[in-house]
Amino acid sequence: MSHIIETEETLIIETPERVPLAFSLASIGNRFLAVAIDHFIQYLTIIVVAWFFMWLASIGNPLDGATAESVLSEMPKWTIALMILAVFLIFSSYFIFFEWLWDGQTPGKRLLKLRVIREDGRPITLWEAIARNLLRIFDAIPGFVVPIYSVGLMTIFFNSRDQRVGDIFAGTVVVRERFDEAPTFMETFANPISDAALQRVNPHTQFQADVRLLSENEIEIVESFLRRRWDLNERQRLWMAWRVALPLMYKLKPDYDLTTFTYEGFLEEIIHRFYAKQRFLN
Repeated sequence: MSHIIETEETLIIETPERVPLAFSLASIGNRFLAVAIDHFIQYLTIIVVAWFFMWLASIGNPLDGATAESVLSEMPKWTIALMILAVFLIFSSYFIFFEWLWDGQTPGKRLLKLRVIREDGRPITLWEAIARNLLRIFDAIPGFVVPIYSVGLMTIFFNSRDQRVGDIFAGTVVVRERFDEAPTFMETFANPISDAALQRVNPHTQFQADVRLLSENEIEIVESFLRRRWDLNERQRLWMAWRVALPLMYKLKPDYDLTTFTYEGFLEEIIHRFYAKQRFLN
């Protein structure tokens, strides 16, 4: 891990198993490019939506060659109200919607391989997505319609975790997803199975959640990891356990005791409950 720390800004998070995981903090350049892509998509969508409502209002009353002002003056008030509402929702909810739906990613962040996570390494919830993006307006000062992000940039420069004001308030950080620190899913799951037995090697990790919400494909991924985990060294195994468990935790939203929780034990408990349910049904 030392070579990572020496070459780039790194966030070290200690897991419940007391194993440190290194996350590469997203650079200012990557974050700026990602938000530029997102704002381009956001404003392009706003233009298309506004054009659609103006076109809708002009049906049956062509306004060829008319200016935007004249079109707006001819539009019914209910159409203008709907257009304003739609534009406001796109403007205010774009980042919140995607970061909540895509587990900390927007289209721009996904293209740049960035992700928003909580300071403890866990996936963000709807609350964090709302909190960090409500303060985006403050970070974007002095711009509003065209965000400049002067305040956000200055805050990032003076913050050890490269957090803007919204991140500090929400308790989140933006990290760069690493694919060279652990094998990819395909590399891991393509290896021959060394041990087909699914055995518990961690203390029982109790949690409250309905595992029936998981799809068969998700169960297969968990099972594949648990069967092939001994082909990995300890650090790779714990890292891959975190990678597999993260989207499942986001989907199940489990209640658990932080003092006894482990990602690998969480996956073992999922498989245990799944097969117990299968035996009950049979």
